Amino acid sequence: MIKNYFKIALRNLWKHKVFSFINITGLSIGITACFFIFMYVGFELSYDKFHSKADRIYRLVTDIKTPTETMNTGITAWPFAPNIKNDFPEVESFVRISGGSFLVRRGDVKFQEEKSAFADSTFFKVFDFKLLKGDPRTALSAPASIVFTETAAKKYFGNANPMGQTVLITGDAIPAIVTGLMKDMPENSQIKADMLISMSSLTQKFNKGLDNQWGNFGATSYLLLKPGTNPKALEAKFPGFIENHNGKERKSSQMFYTFFLEPLKSVYLYSKRGGQDSGSITNVYIFGIVAIFILLIACINFVNLTTARSVERAKEVGIRKVVGAEKSQLASQFIGESVVLCLIAFVLTILFSVLLLPLFNQLAGKTISAGVFSNWYYVLILLVTSVAIGLIAGIYPALVLSSFKPVMVLKGRFSSGNKGNALRKALVISQFSISIALIIGTIIVYTQMNFMQNRDLGFSKDQMLILDTNGDPAADAFKQAISILPGVKSTANSSSVPGGGNSGAYSEIENKKGDLQIANLDLYFVDYDYVNQFKIKMVAGRAFSREFGTDTAQAMLLNEAAVKMFGYSSPQQAVGRRFKQWGREGKIVGVMKDFHFRSLQEVIKPLSMRIELKQLGLISVKVSPQNITGTIAAIENKWKTLIPTRPFNYYFLDEFFDRQYRSEQRFGKLFFNFAVLAILISCLGLLGLASYSTLQRTREIGIRKVLGATVPGIVNMLSKDFLILVIISFFIAAPVSWFFMHKWLQDFAYRINISWWIFVLAGILAVLIALATISYQAIRAAMSNPVKSLRSE
Repeated sequence: MIKNYFKIALRNLWKHKVFSFINITGLSIGITACFFIFMYVGFELSYDKFHSKADRIYRLVTDIKTPTETMNTGITAWPFAPNIKNDFPEVESFVRISGGSFLVRRGDVKFQEEKSAFADSTFFKVFDFKLLKGDPRTALSAPASIVFTETAAKKYFGNANPMGQTVLITGDAIPAIVTGLMKDMPENSQIKADMLISMSSLTQKFNKGLDNQWGNFGATSYLLLKPGTNPKALEAKFPGFIENHNGKERKSSQMFYTFFLEPLKSVYLYSKRGGQDSGSITNVYIFGIVAIFILLIACINFVNLTTARSVERAKEVGIRKVVGAEKSQLASQFIGESVVLCLIAFVLTILFSVLLLPLFNQLAGKTISAGVFSNWYYVLILLVTSVAIGLIAGIYPALVLSSFKPVMVLKGRFSSGNKGNALRKALVISQFSISIALIIGTIIVYTQMNFMQNRDLGFSKDQMLILDTNGDPAADAFKQAISILPGVKSTANSSSVPGGGNSGAYSEIENKKGDLQIANLDLYFVDYDYVNQFKIKMVAGRAFSREFGTDTAQAMLLNEAAVKMFGYSSPQQAVGRRFKQWGREGKIVGVMKDFHFRSLQEVIKPLSMRIELKQLGLISVKVSPQNITGTIAAIENKWKTLIPTRPFNYYFLDEFFDRQYRSEQRFGKLFFNFAVLAILISCLGLLGLASYSTLQRTREIGIRKVLGATVPGIVNMLSKDFLILVIISFFIAAPVSWFFMHKWLQDFAYRINISWWIFVLAGILAVLIALATISYQAIRAAMSNPVKSLRSE
């Protein structure tokens, strides 16, 4: 019996090649897209969960409150974590991490290791990063100890054993010993480093006394709690801890700290306090919904096309019932056919997945999976999904087809009925509602991305080459040497550039009342040329100038956001006011127009600038757009002559600034591609329904043509019903998509308004896509010879 069902299923598939192709292709594309999204969502949700103690690891974060503001940070002061470990028995261990960039040399081999980090000796106790060589208990204990990843070690040692070997770090060529070799950190870790340096190197060599600096924030701290510890109960004890250790200093500085514990497994997706790598739970939800929608569209196609063909199979059902077939047998046959079709789609899905996975990894910007067959459960998931779709989507058509009455069918009085037509229309509306919502979403995402990349940032970033000298003693001579090169327009030194990191400084600024008001201000150290080089506008006072000798020690610039924070109604009122910051005192000499020194996802924060010529590691070079390659080559020659111990690395500021939006750009690309797939599947279903509708009305079309109907009139008749469904879909999709995309935009401090033209454009696109899908069949039917269609009458 089963063999017979299988033969009939294959025969029906072969007999109706076009409908079978549409069904199988739609299902294959739908399952493939859903599978890719499943892998992406699963990967995003898996961050940091590979650590065996992940349930007991918490990131210690701080709210810092001053009389001016409250800052929500993901870092702590250096003494916090070790003293918490000493004071609270609930804490089993701790580890502090501080990222950095280090020059590493071994012989003639030199690299600037951008992904470096100081880490406590407990690093491998708290986390499960695999140490291939070395003792996890002591690898990061002694000062000047280094642990390399496999990839980083090969750059310096090739395939040789690096253990016990010496490399030179920083521009001062400090010897450091390789005490460990670890496996490359997993892709799904928000903690990333190619080189770890013992924390004792920082606290005993580079910055002695750091462990006692309660007001110096710079450590990312993690606590490993003992089993059964209630993190909320531990949090409640932190205020007393702060009062005991730092109460006097805290009151005198008027900076008040509140600690919180963030579960390690929640940091990547849920934390708004930043980190080395961060994701978005909102995007995960969006992709999950898109996956369900795409699968739903594919299932709707299947149900629609199968029930639409019910008239063709009515006689088959009638004859089978007359010869004794039970309803359950017929239902089983049709469900079996559905499963067979889905199994064929499963084979195609495997093929599509194998071919498209490298492209998907590229679009996602990370290796989501090494291959479909790298995990056996991937194939199992695809198989189970295919069979489940075959069973679920096949139930309704099977019940409809098996319920036909043989008397009515064999007398020729059977029709698909109004109920069947109403259901198909409802399903088409559902399909196109989803598709139009995705079109609207795609337009909004790309409009927001375009807005962010083209908004006036308040500074010049074009043709701006950035070089990091890391404070090399020859930096000034190098700057002088390149400033006279033909392709170089101007140069400037600074500690930071827009889009990069910067210091936060405890500051006292004279407010409108004449009092020194405490605040934590973002701080740029710059030279005299920085403001002019970046074309930052001054709205009051003046920029730094060599004509004023006191500017190097007694002058400060603020931006408009800082001026407002201190209560001034106009920038002019702030000029001449006093400041104290990091041991310097002086007056505010000018106010800058607000410019975006961070991502447009953040509001412009209060910023201060001071001249500090000894702490300027970055050189910004404004180059001529002509012969940029030649100019860079000339700059590199000067670098190799004057700073030979460092590798020549550079980047362009516009590209560097736009890197902040990489995750949004990837989201936009993925969203666009999945939206296209959803629309494609919907169009396949619409094409199938249009083809079948046209086939069913062949005689009607012939009669209309004989009676004088024109080709445009017939095309209009065949297209009208479908277009009405698309228009209804638009009015359903528009408010729903507005609600969800409006919510998505709230993550951006600077965002577009969702304009009416977006919905008009989406509606026009939907109508055009629907017309393009059904027009071929409609025109073909309208231009057919009526003699052929009426020959049998």
